[in-house]
Amino acid sequence: MADLLYDLLSPPSGDPSSRPAPDPSSLEYLTSLSSQPLTALETTEPQALAQTSHGLLLSIQALSKKSHKQVIESATHHSTLRTSLPALAASTADLRHSIPKLDHEAVRFATNYSKSSESDVLLRRKKALLLSRNVERLVDVLELPNLLSTAISTAPVNYSSALDLNGHIRRLHSLYPDSPLVTSIAAQADEAMRTMAANLIQSLKSPGLKLAASLRTISWLRRVLPDLEAAGTSKGHDSQERVLGALFLVCRLATLVNMLDALEPLRDLADQEKARQKAIGSGNAWSGGQQTERYLKRYIEIFREQSFAIVSMFRSIFPPAAPTGSENEGSDDPLKQQDALEPMPAALATFPLHLVDMLLETLRLYLPTVKDQASRDSLLTQVLYCAGSLGRLGGDFGLFLASLDLGPEAEEEWVEVVKRHRALAGRLESIVGDQKK
Repeated sequence: MADLLYDLLSPPSGDPSSRPAPDPSSLEYLTSLSSQPLTALETTEPQALAQTSHGLLLSIQALSKKSHKQVIESATHHSTLRTSLPALAASTADLRHSIPKLDHEAVRFATNYSKSSESDVLLRRKKALLLSRNVERLVDVLELPNLLSTAISTAPVNYSSALDLNGHIRRLHSLYPDSPLVTSIAAQADEAMRTMAANLIQSLKSPGLKLAASLRTISWLRRVLPDLEAAGTSKGHDSQERVLGALFLVCRLATLVNMLDALEPLRDLADQEKARQKAIGSGNAWSGGQQTERYLKRYIEIFREQSFAIVSMFRSIFPPAAPTGSENEGSDDPLKQQDALEPMPAALATFPLHLVDMLLETLRLYLPTVKDQASRDSLLTQVLYCAGSLGRLGGDFGLFLASLDLGPEAEEEWVEVVKRHRALAGRLESIVGDQKK
C-alpha cells in the first residue's frame, strides 16, 4: 500500500529505470498513514504535522542561535570548495609528476653520500665530527705553550715542569710530524725553551753564584741544550760538555769584568795620579800613589776571590775525564773522525792564562805609580797570595810576575818580598804538617 502511494505521489518520469529508490523514512510515514482511519487523517494528522513542524522550527532557531558562528564558518568554507578542490587536484597532479624526480634524486643522494663513497663533503663532515669528539684533547694540546711559558715566567721558575712539558711536546711532534698544529706548538715551545736557556745563562752571571746553584743551573742546561740543537747538527756528549764549560767560563768572566768595572771611580783617581806623576817627571820626588794603592788592593782582592771561585767551581762541575789511550783508535764514529784536530783542549786549559794577562796588564799600568816601599811590599805580597791561591788549583802564575818591569830600584824589593813570602809559606806548611801528625 505504501509503495502504491509513493508511486502516486512521486513526480512522473519518462524512464522508469532512472527513478530514484524510495526513501525509507517516506515509506515509513506512508505506511503509518495507510494504517490510520480516514477521520484521523482529516482531524488529528494536520495537527500532528503542525506540532512537529513547529518543534523542528524551534530546534532550528535554537541551533542557529547557539551555533550560528560555526554555521557561518562552515558555509564560508563550503563556498571555497569550488576553488580549493581544483587547486588540490592540480597540486596532487604536480606531486604525482614530481615523485619520479624525487625518487631519482633520493637514489643519487644515497649513491653519492653512502659510507663507502669518497665524497669531499663526507670527508669534511668526518673531520668536523672527529674535531667535535676530540675538542677537549685539542684544547689541552693548545694550552701546552701557555703552560710552558707560565712555568718559565713564574718566580721561582719551575724548570722541572718546564722540561717535562717540553719533552711531552717533543714526543707529540715526533708522533705527528706532518700536523701543522703540532708543528706550530713545537715552534712556540722552542721559543719558550730559548727564553729559558737565556734565563739560565743570565743566572750564571750572578755575582753571588754558589756551587750548588751552579750545579743546578748546568744540570738544567744539560737537559735544555739537546732540544735547542738543530736537527742533523747534534753533537756528542763530549762536545756538549765543552760547550757548557766554555759557556760557564764566559759567564763568570763577564761577571768578573763587571765587578772590576765597578771600580771605575778608584781607577779614575789612579789615572789622575798617574797623569800627575808624568807631569812632575822622573827627576823629581814623587810621594803619591795612595789612590792607586787603594785601587790595586781592591782589584787584586776581587781578582783573587773570583778567579779562585771560578776555577774551583768549574773543576767541581766539570770533573776531568779519565784519559784512555785507545779511546779514539779505530773508532767508526763520524763525530770523532770529522775533525783531524780532535780532541780539542779543555776551556780551562787557557782560561787561567787570560785571567793572569788581565792582572799583569793592570799591574804594569798602575804599580809603577806606587813609590812607597811598604805599600809596594803589601801589594806584591797580596799578588803572591793570589798566585798561591790559584796555585792550589794548578794555576800558579808566580813565575810570570818576574816579567813585570817595575824599575831597577824595585828588583831588590821584589826579591825580598818573594823570600819573605816563601819563608812564611814554609812555616805555615810545617805548622799544618805538625798538626796533622
